[in-house]
Amino acid sequence: MPRIPPQGSGNALLSTHPVTSPMTSVLHAPAPSAPSAAQPPAVPAVSLVGAGPGDPELLTLRALRRIETADVVLYDLLVSQAILDLIPPRAERICVGKRASRHTLPQEDTNRLIVQKAQDGLRVVRLKGGDPFMFGRGGEEMQELARAGIACEVVPGITAAMGAAACTGIPLTHRDHTQMVSFVTGHRKQDSSTLDWVEHLDPASTLVVYMGLGESPRIVQDLMAHGFSGDTPLAVVASATLPQQQVGLATLATLEVMLAKSTLTSPALLIIGSVVTLHTTLYPLIRQARTQLDLPTA
Repeated sequence: MPRIPPQGSGNALLSTHPVTSPMTSVLHAPAPSAPSAAQPPAVPAVSLVGAGPGDPELLTLRALRRIETADVVLYDLLVSQAILDLIPPRAERICVGKRASRHTLPQEDTNRLIVQKAQDGLRVVRLKGGDPFMFGRGGEEMQELARAGIACEVVPGITAAMGAAACTGIPLTHRDHTQMVSFVTGHRKQDSSTLDWVEHLDPASTLVVYMGLGESPRIVQDLMAHGFSGDTPLAVVASATLPQQQVGLATLATLEVMLAKSTLTSPALLIIGSVVTLHTTLYPLIRQARTQLDLPTA
């Protein structure tokens, strides 16, 4: 059996297995591949951000971060000025919003603009009042981004109904009143003469109507035609969570008289159902708490 000499011996035996020296390894290593052609930079992901009901303190932390780092912000008319003031001066601001019949841009043009700005390599924030997926057309805009192959995130926001309920002392559900709540829009399709959700409602449930102030006479008529009593309590909440918040109380039968005597204007939503009666008991507690906490009181 061959003897393996100790390290440092001048009589080292040749190994039966060839040993490749570092030089040989370099000489016989495969040639490095040619550098690949430069890849175009990835298109930045778009952020659909919910701005909540208006009070900037109700923004989520992620929403605030996205706003502060945006290159361009495409915002709705329903986004409050206090939140718009959080957009950095260097960022481009584009109003694409809608309010009732006021459309700054058709939705199709808004979709194309979001895609265009993202393809320009900009960090795009599409800033929406409330929540992007609650009557905010966020789904339509996300579909357009999907067709363009652009990544997109959705940052939830407090929807107007929840903000209004919390600030007016009108719980949308209550075990002594109702265990069901419906969220609907007062806008009807252009080719429709009726509100397609009315026939599916339970008069014992809570109903929240977004964008319904201008359509209130027709809404009342349709509800009463489908089993709702004229005595059903109703609240109109305008500018929910903001210092100029207003609340008008009525019933379905007296709504139009109340509106004629009030200064209520859009943006507003309707809360309909027996839970509205809790407002007179709970709202004073909210006002008292806000006073003690040095918060603005509507």
